[in-house]
Amino acid sequence: MRRLLLLAALCLALAGALRRVPLSRRRSLRTLLRERGQLSHLWRAPGGPDASSEDCAAFSESSEPLINYLDMEYFGQISIGTPPQNFTVVFDTGSSNLWVPSVYCVSKACTEHTRFQPTQSSTYQVIGTPFSIQYGTGSLTGIIGSDQVAVEGLAVSNQQFAESISEPGKAFLDAEFDGILGLAYPSLAVDGVTPVFDNMIAQNLVELPIFSVYMSSNPDSPQGGEVLFGGFDTSRFTGTLNWVPVTQQGYWQIQLDNIQLGGTVTFCANGCQAIVDTGTSLITGPTKEIKELQNLIGAVSVDGEYTVDCSNLSSMPDLTITINGLPYTLSAQAYTLMVHEALGFIPSFPLLLPQEYADGMAFCTSGFQGSDIPPPTGPLWILGDVFIRQFYSVFDRGNNMVGLAPAVP
Repeated sequence: MRRLLLLAALCLALAGALRRVPLSRRRSLRTLLRERGQLSHLWRAPGGPDASSEDCAAFSESSEPLINYLDMEYFGQISIGTPPQNFTVVFDTGSSNLWVPSVYCVSKACTEHTRFQPTQSSTYQVIGTPFSIQYGTGSLTGIIGSDQVAVEGLAVSNQQFAESISEPGKAFLDAEFDGILGLAYPSLAVDGVTPVFDNMIAQNLVELPIFSVYMSSNPDSPQGGEVLFGGFDTSRFTGTLNWVPVTQQGYWQIQLDNIQLGGTVTFCANGCQAIVDTGTSLITGPTKEIKELQNLIGAVSVDGEYTVDCSNLSSMPDLTITINGLPYTLSAQAYTLMVHEALGFIPSFPLLLPQEYADGMAFCTSGFQGSDIPPPTGPLWILGDVFIRQFYSVFDRGNNMVGLAPAVP
């Protein structure tokens, strides 16, 4: 306890030295595709990616499940090179590499995003190592380069990163982000590249080997959230942080005691492993358990999405995840997503929802999704943004722990 109080005091003393990266909250790719009437094309009944379609192949589960990014809403800004070239990225605790599109990229997705121009940077160095991340039957490929990477004033020198020259299918075409900045452990990094945060630590750019994540639960808030490098902000949470040991240093992996629904232990009765992942929007778990969970909360599969009647939220059970002996409870309002948009192109919805929702005012989707991660890595539950919005999350590389506390709305 004394150590934690000293650490908190030190973090407050260093408040002026902390670097806050604002996160903007924008429409997710799922929302955009739904508005266009294209979302159902990504799924095969009763609700999985269609591996036979080019559009869908990139969303299949593989070494890096791209489907994780379908609901991403929180994005931040970084720059690469001298003079700086600006990019919008996902700060992803579920991966370890930094990649952005290259000016030499041949995919249509790249032309719709900001592309890195190495010849325009005086600090760029060619590395040339081939780079590839497998996304289902398609892959993101490119080469490794090195340059200065700036994150809200923290200038990381000689940072190796991937310049994508081919992006799979049409998966990234409409994404609101240009690339991804990974914040997981070095063991996950493709090609053995040192992650950005590890270089921040090595170059003494942060006072403490800690970063923390706040995501606003208010969709109308002008501030979507923030990533704080070098410590944590006590004004963003209530009570004290519960420090949970990292069980395996790859993802930010921790032990769950159990998962309760309506006060009854329903899943993970003998404990299970989970990762805290800012790069996954929903809470995911083994497909069999998630299907049972969807059934228990009354969610119905429609065009690949699980929906619930918004008018039933107040009567739906709480979900409680017990971690390191403490309960983390999510109400139905927290584990469902209310979507405001027209639904005329989805004929099934009027059968499920009251007329005012079917006419386009709102409908509610489940914040749970099945994802089977095979051994030896899995099975794993993933505590994504649905969880992080409710619980401020601190990632401590110095002590290999995750700190969790109820977030201030």
